[in-house]
Amino acid sequence: MSAADAAKGRTGTTASIPDWAGPALESVLGRVAVTRTEVGDRFPLFADPDTGRWTTTGRGSWTGGFWAGLLWLHARYTRRVSDREAAARSTDRLTEWVDADTATRGLIFWYGTALADTPEAAALRVRAAHACRDAYDPELGLVPWGAAFGGPRLLARVDGVPGTVPLLASVDPQAARSHLYCHLELCLSKGPFCWTWQYEPPVGWAPCDAPPPGWSRGRAWLLLAVAEAAHRLDGDDLAEAARRLLPAPVVPPADEAHLDSPPDTSSAAVTAVALLKLGHREQALALLHELVSTHVTADGRLLNG
Repeated sequence: MSAADAAKGRTGTTASIPDWAGPALESVLGRVAVTRTEVGDRFPLFADPDTGRWTTTGRGSWTGGFWAGLLWLHARYTRRVSDREAAARSTDRLTEWVDADTATRGLIFWYGTALADTPEAAALRVRAAHACRDAYDPELGLVPWGAAFGGPRLLARVDGVPGTVPLLASVDPQAARSHLYCHLELCLSKGPFCWTWQYEPPVGWAPCDAPPPGWSRGRAWLLLAVAEAAHRLDGDDLAEAARRLLPAPVVPPADEAHLDSPPDTSSAAVTAVALLKLGHREQALALLHELVSTHVTADGRLLNG
């Protein structure tokens, strides 16, 4: 079954699906199968753009959930038992991150289980949601970044918001709302956007220089978190936050303050997902078409991430 046929089977029509989308999705999912063979039971972390050779990790790091999610997407389209089993094994290998001190649980477990259809994955998602709630600091009003990856623990980092919001919302909507709005207040406060803040008693929150204010992925992560919250939390002011975060529908430079910096297709891909969730379909399609036509190779690799 082709990707386009599978999409038709789920939507009932292909009228709203651009002609380029089916072949592109089929190519990318084909690359998922190739990568799975190459990495075995390890997780792909980053690849050499010339050779396509992956540097892997045994534990998955903060990107492990994305790999598991891709395997579930691949299994949905092939409908092969072996692919479904591979996806389930990948998700199961994320388990040790439940007890890790990191706000990236959202990236790991929400995206690693959202497409899964096994009771084990559902139970893992519930465990991760409760772990997020247990890590919530009511005095700070958020889940701190944590110490799992080294460095200061009491950080508010924008990449600790997407995924964490829907996980928290499933067990404690008030904590989810507080986690999101604290990050919105910090990141979108006066002056240039700032994507990381450190809590320093008794002074309070102080901005950090890295990543820089022009970091395009910071904007993308926070826009995605807002899009996730729009479907799960009450808040008329979320539309205003989304408006402030909406970028032009193009692949941005990695640092928007330096237009000669390399492009970041990862930022664009995250933005496209957020735009679709927010109902900005034409903008999302324009961005996806640029990714497919300019940055996806014939063998399904997305370059310039």
